[in-house]
Amino acid sequence: MADENRQDDGRRPGATLRAAGVARSFAGVRALRGVSLELHRHEVVGLIGPNGAGKSTLVNVLSGFDLPDAGTVELEGREITSWSPHRRGRHGLARTFQHSHAFRSLSVRENVEIAALGVGAGAREARRRAGELLDLLGLSAHEHATAGALSHGDERRLGVARALATRPAFVLMDEPAAGLPESEVPGFEAVVRSVRDEHGAGVLLIDHNMALIMAVCDRIHVLDQGQSLAEGTPGEIRENLDVASAYLGESALVEAESG
Repeated sequence: MADENRQDDGRRPGATLRAAGVARSFAGVRALRGVSLELHRHEVVGLIGPNGAGKSTLVNVLSGFDLPDAGTVELEGREITSWSPHRRGRHGLARTFQHSHAFRSLSVRENVEIAALGVGAGAREARRRAGELLDLLGLSAHEHATAGALSHGDERRLGVARALATRPAFVLMDEPAAGLPESEVPGFEAVVRSVRDEHGAGVLLIDHNMALIMAVCDRIHVLDQGQSLAEGTPGEIRENLDVASAYLGESALVEAESG
């Protein structure tokens, strides 16, 4: 019942994942410098920036795989800065990874069912969620194949299915389209939109594919050298000269706009 209430009441003011003044250093190198970011239900926020800008570090802090030196993380009005990844997952925060964390020797269906079981779903409910998600993400034809036998694109979709099996309020996607052939990017755009529109989740999307970012994001947050450089709509970010100078470059801007 708690999951259903969270799903249905996604637009209330507290339905937010928030980082406030997050700082993180590694061996004296400041990866994050007082970054603040908000993600609401029913929206896709792009997180972009050059390599080394701090994007993955911020996702690790948000998801509990790393702890900040300063600042806080809040989930739906509750501070969760010290919570483990598993505890955050049970309270509606899921993520995908740059590299597959699937059980490669198990079937595609079993991988999705295990994700649901991990957050407390019963066996029957886990099977039901798996069936729905495999249909949604176009993986039904591969449900009995081992995860290790999937193509790169289907492996990415399996990562999303595993995240959605936890019935999250928020999903953090760390470079989910990396390595996808350009022909498969439009299909993945539909996947991201379905997470927002059909599941009502908030999506934080990190990716270097600017056509994907510009196509699916409601807002974009730009990091540069561990600091927030800009935030706005795709159109505003496309026209921001500071962003063009720090990250995109004119050719990337033109390519993203034409795409």
